[in-house]
Amino acid sequence: MSWWEAGFTVLGQRVLWTDLAGNAAALGTVALAIRKTIWTWPVQLTGSVLLLAASVSAGLAGNALKQAMFGALAAWGWWKWSRGRTGDGLPVRPATGRERLALLGAMAAGTALVAAFFAATGWSWAPLPDAYIFVGSAVATYAQGRALTDFWLVWIAVDLVGVPLAFASGLVVSGAVYGVFLVMVLVGYRDWLRQYRARRREGLRSAADPTPAEEGPRGRGAATTGRTRSTRRGEPVPQGAPWAHGERT
Repeated sequence: MSWWEAGFTVLGQRVLWTDLAGNAAALGTVALAIRKTIWTWPVQLTGSVLLLAASVSAGLAGNALKQAMFGALAAWGWWKWSRGRTGDGLPVRPATGRERLALLGAMAAGTALVAAFFAATGWSWAPLPDAYIFVGSAVATYAQGRALTDFWLVWIAVDLVGVPLAFASGLVVSGAVYGVFLVMVLVGYRDWLRQYRARRREGLRSAADPTPAEEGPRGRGAATTGRTRSTRRGEPVPQGAPWAHGERT
């Protein structure tokens, strides 16, 4: 027995060690992606190698190709994030309308082409859903590398098909993990969207704030917003006080 075929039996169901370890790494990948840490990419690369072995053992050529693609995209994403980080971390954003159309178009066209290829070669017993997961996973990982919040939405669409297909293929661990993925992806989308909105609000506030006045000879500049200087004592007083507008009492 080869190392990638080693496993154990639970309730009459065969579980591969590569499937178990690879999906543990995949869960770690999502958890790290939620935190926007660059470690999500080397962990994904490790999981891809393990799940590639599990897919070959299960006879899922499409899934095996997907894992090989994940390995390549993980290397690209690692490089992309290492260049795109700033002092405040990784800036994330929603996709533009044109980018969303491009992602959807790539999913539709790619799924049709890959499904036809799988059907012609016999590499998968479920060509259409296998192709959909293959292409959708590629699109999601590409969007993640671009730091687009929409990549979480693509993963949701993939998980809705991936869960039943994994169980039907006998990859019980993968099926269960896909279900956990769905919950984690929803959390990740919420968190990334919150971070984007917080960064956007901070940017708007920074743009709206007036430039601070230069300090005077005593180190105290005249206030310009919400306060004015009393003509009696030379001390700042709240805007709206009777004497602030020459209305002394």
